[in-house]
Amino acid sequence: MLHLRIAGALALATSAMTLLASTASAEPGMFTFNNFPSAAVGEKYGFTPTAQWLDRVRQAAVKVGAGCSGGFVSPEGLVITNHHCARACVEQLSTKEKDLMATGFVAADHAQERKCPQLEVSQLVEMTDVTDQIAKAVDGKSGADLAAAQRAAQASLEKDCATASDIRCNVVTLYQGGRYELYKYKHYDDLRLVLAPEAAIAFFGGDPDNYEFPRYDVDMTLLRAYENDKPARTPVYFPLAKTGPAEGELTFGVGNPGVTQRGLTTAQLELQRDVLIPQLVAHLAEKRGILREYARRGAEQTRTAEQVLFGVENLLKRANGQYRTLIRTSLLDEKRKDEQQIRTKVDDAATAGAWDAVAEIVRKQESLNRRAAILEGVQGITGFEGDLFAYARLLVRAAEERPKPNAERLAEYSETGWPATERRITAAVPVARELEGERLAWSLSKIREWLSPDDPVVRALFGKEAPEEVAKRLVAGTKLADPAARAALLKGGKAAIDASNDPMIRFAVLADPYSRAARKGLETQVTAPLRRLHAQIATARFKIEGTSVPPDATGSLRLSYGAVKGWMEDGQPVPAFTRVGGLYERATGSDPFKLPASWLAAKSALDLNTHMNVAVALDTVGGSSGSPIINKDAQLVALNFDGNRYGTGGTFGNIEALNRSVGVDAAALRAAIGTVYKAPHILREMDAAQPGG
Repeated sequence: MLHLRIAGALALATSAMTLLASTASAEPGMFTFNNFPSAAVGEKYGFTPTAQWLDRVRQAAVKVGAGCSGGFVSPEGLVITNHHCARACVEQLSTKEKDLMATGFVAADHAQERKCPQLEVSQLVEMTDVTDQIAKAVDGKSGADLAAAQRAAQASLEKDCATASDIRCNVVTLYQGGRYELYKYKHYDDLRLVLAPEAAIAFFGGDPDNYEFPRYDVDMTLLRAYENDKPARTPVYFPLAKTGPAEGELTFGVGNPGVTQRGLTTAQLELQRDVLIPQLVAHLAEKRGILREYARRGAEQTRTAEQVLFGVENLLKRANGQYRTLIRTSLLDEKRKDEQQIRTKVDDAATAGAWDAVAEIVRKQESLNRRAAILEGVQGITGFEGDLFAYARLLVRAAEERPKPNAERLAEYSETGWPATERRITAAVPVARELEGERLAWSLSKIREWLSPDDPVVRALFGKEAPEEVAKRLVAGTKLADPAARAALLKGGKAAIDASNDPMIRFAVLADPYSRAARKGLETQVTAPLRRLHAQIATARFKIEGTSVPPDATGSLRLSYGAVKGWMEDGQPVPAFTRVGGLYERATGSDPFKLPASWLAAKSALDLNTHMNVAVALDTVGGSSGSPIINKDAQLVALNFDGNRYGTGGTFGNIEALNRSVGVDAAALRAAIGTVYKAPHILREMDAAQPGG
């Protein structure tokens, strides 16, 4: 199998990456919808996306939760996304007696569709350039004043934009601060589960197959958006294609790729390589070990730890891929050459010095970042693990932030951010106290390890207690697992927080000044000044290169393009498709290669030559999970759920000859929905004629 051959030939593959990193075209990129290179696509593929086509695609796409993608696939609010993007909903609707992660779920009709406690989706309806407004607000300011002015300007723009309860607005930073755009979203917060396959087929192969190819997953879930307790009307959607894409066919990936860092300077990339990513990898590896040991205690521990462990393993594999990209490809050398060329063309002395100014900030960033990570949660690291402490911090900060003027609040408590924060606080979701205790105890011990026993915050938080003792006392004594208790504290505001004797609340109150200080230090001394410097660099690049190069991804809607094709691995071609028959050949009967009963029973009814997963040369990164992969007719031909291992370094650059996105082929989606899960009513809905065709 290929995933074993890759591991055995890493040296050869690395050599190929080093060569191709400098010679391969970095096509296609993650483009904004108002700056898409339609002419270039037409010249290469013979299809030129029109403004009307782009609008239609944008309206059919959605952002799922805080970090995933999806799309409408029927006129009645049906949304398709990945199973792993909706697994929190599936887990929250599960019980010890009825584990939907193990059994799967299919609703026979609307009445059986089950409401997700926290999941929500957003549809981008409008984009407005607000660069001049932000620039005017921060002109002449520096340090804390700069950060405050920028935050106030963004909050004001977002508040004025949100003209209805179902409208949310966000100022999106592009080109590291070279441009700002105001994105207006239509928001749906009533999402109901329609169909979810078993986790065993949605993540078939588990962590060993993650970011590998060939793959044999049906990583999909169907949800329905509701408005006023009725299915939402969504006349623009992606019809499900009758078959998947063909070899060499032009496709488009539409989704919300997370943060990329391709616009970072060499100094910033070196900090990532030498400090930040190794720090993250070590932290995640230890965290994975803690969770795996906990899961071995029994079936219930395995069930309750599954979601957290999945996220940790996924992030760890991605971080390792990013590190490998920075140390084993020529990406940094190419970046240095690019910077030198740009700097020689800059005729403004202040702008020419921006790169050196960035390097100076980077030199002090390490210590600030370390403290902000462990106390506030930066780059996937936190010293306060678990839902119970998260509830406490949200409540404590809500009491402080909500009475402030909107422009002065932390982003998650502003008029734009507050609805999602409030929903998180009040949602009725199960809490596994045993797991909470394990996670909190371990993470508190990391605070002492990272900051030393003599640090003021360590002394304040622990006194003479061990971190494990503190965690045990807090988890045993808190009432925050009860949504009614949280709702009462939220309604009571600061008076209720001040009067509360809940130990987790008191602990969060104690920790908050230190955490806020760490957050403010990073924002005022690093984040805000870097935005200004990158704005200068971006302006210089605009004069020289224009805006043909897409901005870094920011978790907002983007469109990429590329053909269906495999790649060369160790001198051998890797085909672009896997087939259903390969799934049964790969199955061993043991996790993570154990098939659920539904797929075993359906084998004789399935065409084993049906395409199952497909590799596409689309430029995607984390956050693109659930992205519809569409053809020129805006039909859904596949559902993106992963990338190959070369794509894990896509944060820093795209190696077009090797990077591949991996999707569930439309033919496999049809087979799963219609044949395995016996839901022809859902296929009929997805096959409804597209208005405007």
